[in-house]
Amino acid sequence: MNSLELLFILFLLVPLSHATIIEVDFCVADRSLPRGPEGYPCKNPAKVTADDFVFTGFRGEKTITNIFRLNGTVANHDTFPALNGLGISMARLDLGVGGVVPVHSHRTSEIIVVINGTIIAGIIDTNNTAYYKRLEAGDVMIFPQFLLHFQVNIGKTRALAIVSLNGANPGAQLTTPALFGGNLPAEIAAQITLISPEEVRRLNMIFDRIDTASYTSFTA
Repeated sequence: MNSLELLFILFLLVPLSHATIIEVDFCVADRSLPRGPEGYPCKNPAKVTADDFVFTGFRGEKTITNIFRLNGTVANHDTFPALNGLGISMARLDLGVGGVVPVHSHRTSEIIVVINGTIIAGIIDTNNTAYYKRLEAGDVMIFPQFLLHFQVNIGKTRALAIVSLNGANPGAQLTTPALFGGNLPAEIAAQITLISPEEVRRLNMIFDRIDTASYTSFTA
């Protein structure tokens, strides 16, 4: 056997040696037990019902009260147990007139489908180039992993969109609340953003007065 033949055989074997063998049909989350990095332990299959595979949280009209005019309803392994271990999640985004999903990023990629309304959605890459587009009902856009992105309702009515993410717990870091709604000292925030300390303190007061859970519920 020559070196080329040996290399070819090794090339075939390496992927097999790292293949993941799935030994169960599903792993519905048992949320009574602690969650680990890979998700929740599996619920006893004998106790699994059809209801575990259905999520009804996207039904009905959603209330929008926060500063961003945004309501985010999440379907992930915390709220939809059957997603546990599958590496996917979804969210419903309701945007009031003038509402925004502020600049943020995820650990995962995201795809958005506009159901109703008109929005501008955009991505900002690591060269600081912005790619943004007006989206109408039925349009789809992708946001690559880790890149900053946003959505803005530019229509005269509410906008509704559904997003899907390739992670059970994608996380989301909203830039503005991260800088001005947390425990970062105003002096440091001013230095790293080139915003005046007075403006930083004004933003701090805005975020101190509002319920951050109302606009960060989709970041879990």
